[in-house]
Amino acid sequence: MFVIIGWLVALGAVFGVFIAHGGNIGVVLKALPFEMAAIGGAALGAFLANNQSKVLKATAKGLGQCFKSSKYTKARYMELMALLYDILQKARKEGLMSIENDVETPHESPLFKKYPGVGSDHHVVEFITDYLRMMVSGNLNAHEIESLMDSEIETHHHEAHSAVAALQRLAGGLPAFGIVAAVLGVVNTMGSVGQPPAVLGAMIGSALVGTFLGILLAYAFAEPLAGLLEQKVDEAGKELQCIKTTLLASMQGYAPQVAVEFGRKVLYSTERPTFAELEGHVKGKKA
Repeated sequence: MFVIIGWLVALGAVFGVFIAHGGNIGVVLKALPFEMAAIGGAALGAFLANNQSKVLKATAKGLGQCFKSSKYTKARYMELMALLYDILQKARKEGLMSIENDVETPHESPLFKKYPGVGSDHHVVEFITDYLRMMVSGNLNAHEIESLMDSEIETHHHEAHSAVAALQRLAGGLPAFGIVAAVLGVVNTMGSVGQPPAVLGAMIGSALVGTFLGILLAYAFAEPLAGLLEQKVDEAGKELQCIKTTLLASMQGYAPQVAVEFGRKVLYSTERPTFAELEGHVKGKKA
């Protein structure tokens, strides 16, 4: 929603000031379809040539997320930590082997079904169960598991940022494609030097629309989308860090209530529940 509002504000400010200063918006609108076709086509072709298919898919998926509200809310984090608390509490009371079935078949586990928000998230469930499985096996210590977690989170970070980097490269190239379209317009104008000044002026104005459009698309559309997508990627990484911190605290001997407190502390302050909120939520779910 805010993406659309931002674009409307940017377009309104640019074209509103242009019209207010006596600009002929008709010249811009007349040239806009042709310049857009040239710049957009060139940018699309370069984008396809510059990225692997997996990056193209990730970018398309990421762009869809840009127009949705964030799922990483306080309620989601409380549900996540309540799930971790229940799993760790069960392991503490009944032994690590008691959660083996929950780890091996999470889609059938009552614990994961109890929290459908995070329990239905494939990436979150896989991350939790993979490391719980290692904890159950008892073959790795906390430092070794922490190293593996860091490597996986770093890999996730780089994969997710491939779409961000692709959009940033696109934003960097759009002004250049605008210049290309403008140069072609100037070439077209030079081939019509015998025309009256009014005609030549309109042709030069149309050519300059290309430069204007390339810069506008880069800094009002593509670059903001890249920045927004980067923020969403960082949010997803923060959730994995919360899980990592909680599980490592448990491995180091802390009680489940303390372990989830470790995880709570790594969350962003805007979505982090207070100690009382989390405690009340966990106790409420337990009841």
